[in-house]
Amino acid sequence: MERRTKIIATIGPASDSESELRKIIDAGMDVARLGLAHGTLDEAIERFKRIRQVAADLSKRVGILVDLPGPKIRSAAFSDEGSELVKDSEISIVPGSRGSDEKVIEVEYENVLNDLLPGDVIPFGDGQVVVRVENVSASGATGIVTSGGRLHGRPGIRIPSERLSLPTPTDSDLRKLDAFVELGVDMVAVSYVRSAHDVRRVGTEPHPRGPLVVAKIETRAAVENLKGIIEASAGIMVARGDLGTEFDLADLPHLQKKIIAECIAGGLPVITATQMLDSMIQNSSPTRAEASDVANAVFDGTSAVMLSGETAIGEYPVESVETMSRIAQRADEAFDYERWAERVAQLRQDPEDESSSNGSEGITDAMTLATWRAANELDLAALLCISGSGFTVRSMARFRPNVPILGMTMDDRTAQQLTLSWGVTPYTITSELGYETRIENAINVAIAEGHVKSNDLIGVLAGITGDSPATDVLRIMRVP
Repeated sequence: MERRTKIIATIGPASDSESELRKIIDAGMDVARLGLAHGTLDEAIERFKRIRQVAADLSKRVGILVDLPGPKIRSAAFSDEGSELVKDSEISIVPGSRGSDEKVIEVEYENVLNDLLPGDVIPFGDGQVVVRVENVSASGATGIVTSGGRLHGRPGIRIPSERLSLPTPTDSDLRKLDAFVELGVDMVAVSYVRSAHDVRRVGTEPHPRGPLVVAKIETRAAVENLKGIIEASAGIMVARGDLGTEFDLADLPHLQKKIIAECIAGGLPVITATQMLDSMIQNSSPTRAEASDVANAVFDGTSAVMLSGETAIGEYPVESVETMSRIAQRADEAFDYERWAERVAQLRQDPEDESSSNGSEGITDAMTLATWRAANELDLAALLCISGSGFTVRSMARFRPNVPILGMTMDDRTAQQLTLSWGVTPYTITSELGYETRIENAINVAIAEGHVKSNDLIGVLAGITGDSPATDVLRIMRVP
C-alpha cells in the first residue's frame, strides 16, 4: 500500500534551495508550508515561486500553505547561538525589539505589561521555557524561570488568550495574505483562532476560487467554539504547541483525538502539528516516542502530519521527510479502516440537524457511505471521485476507503487544494459538463497514470451535473 496520510513540510533556510526542494519533494512532501512569522514577505514570496518552479520541473503536484503569524506575540531575537535560561533564575520582561538574552527578554508588543499579571505562568516558544511572573510595573515585569531551556530566534510568548486584545487575523496578516492570493496560493492557515468570526474575517473568496482556509486550534476558546469553527473553515490544524500551554498536558492527547474525529466527520481535512519529530532538528533519527506519536496521529485519523523546525531550520530536512513518510506509511497499513468508517457514520447522524439527513449533505453522506461499502465488498481497483470544488472527494476521503482515491476535477486550483486530503491523488480533466464525457475523461487519465487497467472494476462517484450541490451518483463499472 502506498502512503495515504499526507506530509506537510515547512520550508525555511535549511530547505529552500532548489536542490533541497527537489530532494524533499522526492522524499514525499505533499504540501509545503511557508510560516510568515519568520523572515520577510519578499523571502516568503521567493520561496513560493521556487517551490512552484521545482514542482513543475519534477512534474509533481505540491500544494502550498501559507501560515499567517496572527496576534501571537514574539520575543525580540536571541543570538544565533541562543540563550540558556536556567531554572530558578530571575529574568526581566520589557517591551522592545533590539534583542533578548538570558537576563532580559524584550517583547515585540508595546502593551505586554498591560496584559501581564503577577502569578501568570508564561511559556516561551512551544513551552521549552516557562516563566512565572512575580511583579509587574510600568517599566517592566520580573519573573522566575520554572522550567529552563535554550531559546533561539524569536520565540513566542504566551499570554492567556482571553486577556489578549489583538484581533485575529491581524491587519498585517491580511496584507501578507493579499500578496499570496494574487500569486494563487492554495491554502492559508489562520493563527490564534478563537471563534468562527475570526475565520470569516479572512475575507477571501470561497475555495476553490480563493485559498482553502485552515483554522489553527491552539486556544481554549477555539476548543470551546470548535463546532462553529469547523462550520466556518475548510480545514483544521491541531497546533499542539500552543494548545498544550492552555490546557493541562494530560488533556492534550484526548483533545487531539476529539478534534480530529469531529473534523473528519465534518468532511474537513485535519493536520496534526508541532514537535512530531522534534529531535531530528539536530539528530539523523527520531526518538522512539516520536515515532509512536506520528503513528498514533495516523491511528487517530489525521489527514496530514506536519514538520516544522525539522525541515525549516534542522540539520536533516530530507531525512525528516523520509522518516515521517516511512512511519506514516506503516501506520496506514495497520489502520483500522472498517471501524473508522463506522465511527464516522455514527458521528454524522445528528438528530438535531434535519439538513444532515434530508438535504444535500444527507444525500452525500448516504452516497459516500454506500461507496465505502462497495469498495470493501467488491474489491474495487480504485475510486474515481469527480468534483468541481473538491467537496465530493473530501466527503469520500473522510470514510478512509481501503482503495486508491483519484480526485478528478475540472479546476486546477481544486486539484492543488486536494493535495491536503487523505489518500487522494488529484488530477485535472477537461471541463465538459456532460456526465458521460467527464467519466470517460476521468477513466482515460486513470489509465494513463497507471492506476487502473482494462477490465478492472472501479467506482465512479459524482454529482449528476457539474455544479451539483450533492454527491448523488455512484456507478460501478469495468474499465473498457
